[in-house]
Amino acid sequence: MAEHRSQGAGGAYARWGKRACDVLAAAALLLLLAPLIAAVALAVRVALGRPVLFRQARAGRDGRTFVLLKFRSMAPADPARPAEDAARLSRFGRWLRASALDELPQLLNVLRGEMSLVGPRPLLAEDVALYTPRQRRRLLVRPGLAGLAQAAGRNAVPWERRLELDARYATLPPTLAGDLALLLRCLWLVLRGRGATAPGHATMPRFEGASDHLPAADTTASAT
Repeated sequence: MAEHRSQGAGGAYARWGKRACDVLAAAALLLLLAPLIAAVALAVRVALGRPVLFRQARAGRDGRTFVLLKFRSMAPADPARPAEDAARLSRFGRWLRASALDELPQLLNVLRGEMSLVGPRPLLAEDVALYTPRQRRRLLVRPGLAGLAQAAGRNAVPWERRLELDARYATLPPTLAGDLALLLRCLWLVLRGRGATAPGHATMPRFEGASDHLPAADTTASAT
């Protein structure tokens, strides 16, 4: 993208501290959580079979495509007999998604520089063509494991508000305190089992384009 995030004046954290924190934290978490990651991988192998990892092309910073990693939580799709997500999700898969343990492999995406610990959640690469100019601002930064939209309610947040919050985060200088607050808020929601699914859906409905309009009640959301 020709436009760049206006974070050059955001201090040391914006220039290099955020990335340094990403690398150090992701490496430390991969080491500390190695037994848990191995246990989840084994559970996926027993409950769902191979492959253990789910790989999918997602849009990263500046719209560059990368392969996102997750633990698989659904039965394989059958092209000959398409099924809704609800039909492909077992009780184990629902628990895995609600606990966010399926996202642990994305620590490798963070180490590789494709993602950050905090930023807009990466969406499908083909969805970029559906963004409005305002929504495309979410591509000014690395996507993240957690973000402003996730802190507002994870998948329970409707698309219009979600993309507006993503754009807002991408156009404000990041701060260490703000990012830590978002991580803690997202962790609190996960521990409480909130927001794992969109209302009336087993997961999150497919993005089909959304306007820039944001209800007045949502315009007061802040980065912290």
